[in-house]
Amino acid sequence: MRVGYNPNKDKVQEDNVFFHQVIIPVYIPNQEGYFKDSFKILQYCLESLFKTCHNKTYFTIVNNGSNNEVVEYLNNLYHDKKIHELIHTSNIGKINAVLKGITGQKFKLITIADADALFLNGWQNATYEVFKAFAKAGAVCPTPSPKSFSNKTANVIFENLFSNLLKFTPVKNPKALQYFANSIGNPKFYKSPHLEKYLTLSDGNLNAVIGAGHFVATYRSDVFSNLGVLYSDYSLGGNSEDEILDKTVVRNGFWRLSTEDNFVYHMGNTEEEWMSQKLEKTIISSDDIVEEIQFDKQKEKKIISWIKNDLFYRFIFHKSIKKKFLIYKGLTKEEAKHY
Repeated sequence: MRVGYNPNKDKVQEDNVFFHQVIIPVYIPNQEGYFKDSFKILQYCLESLFKTCHNKTYFTIVNNGSNNEVVEYLNNLYHDKKIHELIHTSNIGKINAVLKGITGQKFKLITIADADALFLNGWQNATYEVFKAFAKAGAVCPTPSPKSFSNKTANVIFENLFSNLLKFTPVKNPKALQYFANSIGNPKFYKSPHLEKYLTLSDGNLNAVIGAGHFVATYRSDVFSNLGVLYSDYSLGGNSEDEILDKTVVRNGFWRLSTEDNFVYHMGNTEEEWMSQKLEKTIISSDDIVEEIQFDKQKEKKIISWIKNDLFYRFIFHKSIKKKFLIYKGLTKEEAKHY
């Protein structure tokens, strides 16, 4: 039997004081084999996040079926108010865990990151600068990758094809690119031309690298407003990230870009000395007032999206056309051959 009147009934939710959410799914089932160092890697990840984020950042951690030690660690962080939202589930897969973090909240920006990302000072501001410079930026990665220039980027190339602001420019931090290649266990992931030049777009003052990676990226939250997908069949990989994170951006008429410099390192699953060294160099961000980004609404007709992202994609990245495009935008014939 209900007695009385619930004081929260029909009460409008108070405005959110946070405008930037960071979602990190965590899956560490044990500390053996592949996962031997994963708990320590997670600690590096979260400590770097806490130190480098401004006070308008909302932390959501989704425990995706981790072991008891990890659960206890995360519970303590929550009780100590270092994280704002902690969701415990069984192992439902990375994207399904991310979807749980996205729903039930309202933020202007959503960063989705793997639990092996090491954040550096300035990563938020660098990301915001790209969003401010390019009104059509829908996803911004703080770790540039030259090889991402052809992944769900046909729309930004289509719209800037004949502009001299779209061109290959010198890589700002080639050492960081090599760090990434080493972290995925493939030191030769980048060829020599990749370490020297990447495709960038300029607004006249700021360069952004074309394309965005997966292990960490910040999205305009409205790209997920009409997602139409509530579940992924994959625990990890498959087409889940492509469909839900990548295509969602371009279907809404937005661009996928990256910062010119590197502001987040990928650690992988093995602890190395450089990780603690990088973490020690980070400083606690100040509590200065952070200006919230104001976005204009963007909408694109399906036929226009199809022309840019499907028809034009097949044209510009056709083997014979692609090489001509690379040369037209600043690579030598030899560089284009190996890019």
